[in-house]
Amino acid sequence: MRVGVDSGGTFTDVVTESGAITKVPSTPADPGAAVRSGSAMAVGSATVPDLLAHGTTVATNALLEGRLGRVCLYCTEGFTDVVEIGRQDRPSLYDPWSRRPEPLVARSMRLGVLERVGADGSVLRAVDTSTLADPPEGADSVAVCTLHADLEASNESAIAEELRRRGWDVTASHEVSPEFREYERTVTTVLNAALRPVVSSYLRALEPLASEVLVMTSAGSLVGTDRAAELPAGLLLSGPAAGARAAAQVAAACGFEAALGFDMGGTSTDVCLVIDGAPAMAQQQAVAGYPVRLPSLDVHTVGAGGGSIARLDAGGALVVGPESAGAVPGPACYGLGGLAPTVTDANVLCGRIPADAVFSGLGSLDLEAAERAMSSAGVTPEGVIAVVNATMVQALRRVSVQRGIDPSDLALVAFGGAGPLHACALAEELGAAAVVVPAMAGVLSAAGLLSSPRGVELVRSWPDPLEHGGLQEAFAGLRSHAAEALGVSEPTSGPSGVADGADIEFQQFLDCRYSGQSHDLRTESVAAFHDDHERTNGYARRGDPVEVTAVRLQARLAAPTTMQELCAESQGAWGQGVLEGPAVVSRDDCTVWVPAGWSGSEGALGALVLRRTGGTS
Repeated sequence: MRVGVDSGGTFTDVVTESGAITKVPSTPADPGAAVRSGSAMAVGSATVPDLLAHGTTVATNALLEGRLGRVCLYCTEGFTDVVEIGRQDRPSLYDPWSRRPEPLVARSMRLGVLERVGADGSVLRAVDTSTLADPPEGADSVAVCTLHADLEASNESAIAEELRRRGWDVTASHEVSPEFREYERTVTTVLNAALRPVVSSYLRALEPLASEVLVMTSAGSLVGTDRAAELPAGLLLSGPAAGARAAAQVAAACGFEAALGFDMGGTSTDVCLVIDGAPAMAQQQAVAGYPVRLPSLDVHTVGAGGGSIARLDAGGALVVGPESAGAVPGPACYGLGGLAPTVTDANVLCGRIPADAVFSGLGSLDLEAAERAMSSAGVTPEGVIAVVNATMVQALRRVSVQRGIDPSDLALVAFGGAGPLHACALAEELGAAAVVVPAMAGVLSAAGLLSSPRGVELVRSWPDPLEHGGLQEAFAGLRSHAAEALGVSEPTSGPSGVADGADIEFQQFLDCRYSGQSHDLRTESVAAFHDDHERTNGYARRGDPVEVTAVRLQARLAAPTTMQELCAESQGAWGQGVLEGPAVVSRDDCTVWVPAGWSGSEGALGALVLRRTGGTS
């Protein structure tokens, strides 16, 4: 028995390999409790699953709530303030009161080391590890990030090994983020060290739940708990990544190689762009204002969910989110003591969620409580829905229109417990080609955990930007390293080879730019860079030389379960005919609102495909 468990802010979702669904309220004070109870309900308390694939928010919540280990940072003498100086930009350009996030490590916990590596990777001064001071009292873990260690790590490695010999838990930058850009590499290394104490203890507690526990990374691949505990900074988008990968699979099966993923849960909404049947990737993401220089799916998150709280601000304007009622007490209509009006309350009062609906673990809805909450806050259900829709449309435009992608060519894949309630209105506003509601829309992220591959993402700085000879040798070295990390023999039949009877798929990329540019663009080859640059930025300098700044490799093994297997029991669930709006379709895991002017029918993998026929949403 294999299960996927996705921990959300309001509900924890469980899907078994047979497609059975279980939803339990999340337990923010002890996230593992909901994982344990949900898994036991899904497979039986006496059954130990063979595999538990998990999407977690533990790393993200630890960062947002400041529950981090205290880190001591060792770096090159004279560069101890890099982590505080940062980049000379502001997150909100026109907000004079905007504050940058506090450094993750206090100045008193930063220690300079006499060593130096040149910009060309040559060792100018070797480190004498016998002179290293011990970390100050109170340190929980250690981060080591020396200048140009992405090119030559011998000094940094010596420092790290000496501190490990002294008994410290050490994160070294060349093991976490071996890329240039000193500030981002330093922050990523410190953040990883700060998350280790929290995440490792959480993952250790989950190991008895199954014969094997795998964890979803931000890059959309599954890794073992040991690797996840070593690189917790790679889990900051764990839950959204599984949903994005599953959305891409459903969209492709329904004939849409390009789509927008739209995951609206109880606390937040995650959106992503799907191109050529796969979610777009990012070299770097900002989480809570901190740059995380690790491979990840390009997922954008906004504080708009079913539990988002509506209120009037000081100027009398209606605001929805980012504050959320969460799992406790939840929306007012849950009848658990919530007093603030939420998006879910608005949908109930507008008739988009049936009054007699029964939510898993909650019982029947309390409409009078929802009405009291709206009235006491001085807001209307229609206004709440309009404002939250505007927030989500803006997020969807950010990952499409602002990147030169016309939404009219895309399908909107709506999932999460609240996504299908708002999808048609958002698609109408965007002019999207269609709306796709997957068979297990309310638990698609949990299903995506079972249908996602094991994998690793490797990156190395390229030392000579204008010298392109040796790139294939570099990729060959990365393929060998990836095969070793995945526990298979090195493939002998090239980038798409087969090792030990297990399919291992490689994809290789380059980070490139034109001379004089400070930003780079991910592309499949130097030759393809000009077209990719023109598609992204609107122009190309085809006569100019191309600089290579990094080489990247993705390696994937086959997924534990296919989406076809998970959705086998869902075929025909929408009926054989055409579904005409206006209509409300209530499912165990979600509710679908089909406005007037929309109609739909069942597509591949048991998904509901909706298209505009006229009218408005």
